[in-house]
Amino acid sequence: MNFAGLIIDWYKSHKRDLPWRKTSDPYIIWLSEIIMQQTRVEQGTPYFNRFAENFPTVKDFASAGEDEILKLWQGLGYYSRGRNMHYTARMVMEDYAGYFPSDYDSLIRLKGIGEYTAAAIASFAANEPRAVVDGNVFRLLSRYFGIETPINSGKGKKLFTELANELMDKDRAGEFNQAIMEFGSLQCKPKSPDCSICPLQLGCVARKTAKINELPVKIKTLKVRDRYFNYFIAIKNDQILINKRLSGDIWENLHDLPLFETNEPTAPEELLRSKHFINCFGKNSKICSVSAPVKHILSHQRLHTRFIQIDNFSEDFTSIKSWFYVNPDDLEKFAQPKLIFQFFENFLRLTK
Repeated sequence: MNFAGLIIDWYKSHKRDLPWRKTSDPYIIWLSEIIMQQTRVEQGTPYFNRFAENFPTVKDFASAGEDEILKLWQGLGYYSRGRNMHYTARMVMEDYAGYFPSDYDSLIRLKGIGEYTAAAIASFAANEPRAVVDGNVFRLLSRYFGIETPINSGKGKKLFTELANELMDKDRAGEFNQAIMEFGSLQCKPKSPDCSICPLQLGCVARKTAKINELPVKIKTLKVRDRYFNYFIAIKNDQILINKRLSGDIWENLHDLPLFETNEPTAPEELLRSKHFINCFGKNSKICSVSAPVKHILSHQRLHTRFIQIDNFSEDFTSIKSWFYVNPDDLEKFAQPKLIFQFFENFLRLTK
């Protein structure tokens, strides 16, 4: 049996029972693909179920407000993808009369859909023979064929895509793509795969050459930026002051707290003496409490965060249009980054 046959045969016996595998609706498949690119299947499935339940059709998705989309997306990160999905749904309503396309050439024109996602939807929904190459596929092919070309290089991406297309069973394109990704996820795992039960072990170059832990090769290019976030908790008349983030930075249009960012760790007392703070909260503000430092890791940034509660403050911040008071019980109505809603959960629980 050839490579594709072995992979598909394994898949039929080992595939997970996932809701998006029970449909050929390109809209539902699109939902699953975008969400699963954000997280593991176990964590992403509840998100998929919530989106599919709240927006069963692309028309429902397009008709929703952005805040509603971001609230459901809360916790997944990369919030721009949630906004792109909203834009795409509206584009489908306008340009495709509400029918979500299932062919690669149409899909690739939609915002937020790249080559990988377009190939996945086209093959799963319409069996179009387009290879889907994700991290699982890179790893499997790199190990099996002993390929040391970096997977995140232009040469590597082209090489692995061409190889996957050559190996594909064109008559069962969708099933092959599902199978090879599932095989990489469950069998050819990143760490400590059980090669003794692998149906590909006899032909696997990495197993023969003891390079399982060395492949695939990836160039380290990401530079991580450190940022220092000082959030202020200001409560008046049992309402808490929050902020709607603007465009041009992380968490666009999500809600957090009044933020004073510094270039390095700064003592809370020093922050209160800063001109910007005095302009906002006056000279008489006092510190009630300071949280322990919280480190929040993003793909390209490390956020070093503290939450500082103040009282006896004045309200000279009326010119900051993004700040406004809300009742604590209404906070759940506002989409927030994971760092913030986790803080609110603990803070409100302790203050009740």
